[in-house]
Amino acid sequence: MTKAKKVLAVDIGGTGVKILVTGQTEPRRFLSGRQMTPELMVSGVKKLAADWKYDVVSIGYPGQVVEDRVVTEPRNLAHGWVGFDFANAFGCPVKIINDASMQALGSYKGGTMLFLGLGTGLGSTLIVRGHIVPMALGALTWGKGTIEDHVGLRGLQKHGKKKWRECVEMILERFTSALLLDEAVIGGGNAKKLKKIPPGCRLGDNAFAFLGGYRMWEPASVRMALGAARRAPVAASRKVASRKVATRK
Repeated sequence: MTKAKKVLAVDIGGTGVKILVTGQTEPRRFLSGRQMTPELMVSGVKKLAADWKYDVVSIGYPGQVVEDRVVTEPRNLAHGWVGFDFANAFGCPVKIINDASMQALGSYKGGTMLFLGLGTGLGSTLIVRGHIVPMALGALTWGKGTIEDHVGLRGLQKHGKKKWRECVEMILERFTSALLLDEAVIGGGNAKKLKKIPPGCRLGDNAFAFLGGYRMWEPASVRMALGAARRAPVAASRKVASRKVATRK
């Protein structure tokens, strides 16, 4: 039987880098910022995880990633990330995806799920039957601007909380219909500013990013099977509820 990999999950943000390894429960953190290069990130992670054993590394990166390659420089960190050899720097296999995608993967419970990260901008990832589909929904045109202009930080500051909440509910309703979603997960720092959670949605948690990092090393078929197992009790309870309603009628 193949021994399970010990995964070091690294969640890179504009103000801090958080790490957690398989088997541990308390994340560790160090500051990032505009002076942090990929070399400084790697050395900081290695120092912080010096007493942890791991076989592979998963990275959630605050920018665009294509096939484990960083293709855009981050907004809130130093430059030098595009073309950087993370596997060579860590000395082990490395997988890297967008940070919103990593949190989305950790939040996944099966079916077709959309993750929206409400923060400075709008992070978005679709997961379909265990397969990750990175998206840029915030760039879609809406009115005289983009969706991100309305539901990102600029929209919150421009419209105020009440109008901003209405915009968030409106796009969630449209995406749910257009993408045939089973559910949507709302994450990001501004998710807590919502007064109520729209139907078919649930709040995410930044801690799910670590679970997403662990799942990056699983094939999509395994993620799909885990999702199906988690959703089975929900589906069963819905059937029971519908039978009760029918009996009352």
